[in-house]
Amino acid sequence: MKTEFLKIDPEDFSEEALDLPARLIAGGKLVAFPTETVYGLGASALDDAAVKRIYEAKGRPSFNPLIIHIASPGEADRYAVTDGRYRALAEAFMPGPLTVVMPYRGGVAPSVTAGLSTIAVRCPVHPVARALIRRAGVPIAAPSANLSGKPSTTTADHVLHDLGGKIPCIIDGGPASVGLESTIVKLSPDGENLLLRPGGITLEMLRGVLGEVAVSDAVLHPPAPGARPESPGMLLKHYAPDAPLYLVRSDKREKVDLFLKKAAQDRENAVLCFAGSVPPAPNVYYLGNAEKEEEEAKNLFALLRLSDRDGIRRIYAPLPDAAGIGLALQNRMLRAAAFRIKEI
Repeated sequence: MKTEFLKIDPEDFSEEALDLPARLIAGGKLVAFPTETVYGLGASALDDAAVKRIYEAKGRPSFNPLIIHIASPGEADRYAVTDGRYRALAEAFMPGPLTVVMPYRGGVAPSVTAGLSTIAVRCPVHPVARALIRRAGVPIAAPSANLSGKPSTTTADHVLHDLGGKIPCIIDGGPASVGLESTIVKLSPDGENLLLRPGGITLEMLRGVLGEVAVSDAVLHPPAPGARPESPGMLLKHYAPDAPLYLVRSDKREKVDLFLKKAAQDRENAVLCFAGSVPPAPNVYYLGNAEKEEEEAKNLFALLRLSDRDGIRRIYAPLPDAAGIGLALQNRMLRAAAFRIKEI
């Protein structure tokens, strides 16, 4: 299959430029498109055969539900049972990097919800993503546009590497500005609010709107054997490079830095670290400044891909603090490492 590569400037484009991918979506085909979080692999959420093609292209387990992307927050009422909590979140954070899981009303393809009684809804802020949804005239079901289990794609070139020749179209709308998948919060009918996946909308921000928000055990711990995921991003191993990733943890940052310096001396190791903590070397990759977690988040998946190259047998990285967006970083890195932690 030939993959069309369509470059769109998100700051200067007309919706007519999206006619080809919009026709593909409406016609049951797959399109990779940019969002502010990561690139998505989209299909019409109303077409079950099209949604199943997402699972096939990615090699994604069919029990792992998808998120539907809508052009405006009010469209959620068509597919989900919304309430005042959703409307408060929408006013505060939408369009934006937030997904809300609510009771399923109906109206989308069965494969989207993977048999669950809930549906995950998101309204992206990226102008190309929203224009594509409007132009296609349907909600778009989309996970990240990568091979299942591998690091998510934050540029169109990453998508081309994983899915070139497998899908008909990739829209290049520039690098993702957040770099981590959307925050997912579940609003239960009994009034419980549960964080299922942390992201750019932090736990503290959610609590500022909703009050009490509990954190799912699966955020920072391995899922129970046989547990069925309530949303994307809850599997034991996810976002993982080919080489095994080991997370380094200590009560003192200096001990972590010393370990990583020694690890970098072996060129079969790749080291992800903070700027200034390890001397430059071909196998050393800088996440950014340790005090700028947003920078780390934006760089993480790209560096996991860059460090996973010929001759690399192990990848080492520090385990970030679980505060603010650091909770999202820790969540992604734990799953990328399949919870392998080296205590120093």
